[in-house]
Amino acid sequence: QVQMVESGGDLVHPGGSLRLSCTASESSFTLGDMGWYRQAPGKERAFVAAITTIGTRTALDAVKDRFTISRDNARNTIYLQMNDLRPEDTGVYYCNAFPSISRLWGRGTQVLVSS
Repeated sequence: QVQMVESGGDLVHPGGSLRLSCTASESSFTLGDMGWYRQAPGKERAFVAAITTIGTRTALDAVKDRFTISRDNARNTIYLQMNDLRPEDTGVYYCNAFPSISRLWGRGTQVLVSS
C-alpha cells in the first residue's frame, strides 16, 4: 500500500531553516495536488501549505511569509522550505494529497525548534 515518505526534519534554533522533502513509497504513484500538514504537541494535525500540479500555492497565514512549498514533478517530490523557524513551528510534519487521503499518511518527520 503506497504511503508518503517525509524527510528532512531536525532540531534547529529559532531563526534557523530547514527543507523538508516528501515522495511516495512506490515510484509508480504520481503525486497530484499535494499538501504539507503538521501536528504540534498536544494538538490535532493541521494544514500548512499546498501546491497544485501546475504550481499554484496556498499556505497558512502564520507561515506564508516564511515557508515555501514547491515540487519537482520529474523527481515526483514535494518540498517545504522553512525559514525563520519559531518554537511554535515545532511538530511532526506530514505530506499528503490536498485534500488529504487517509490511506496515504506516512510517519512524518519531526521538527523541533528550540534554543
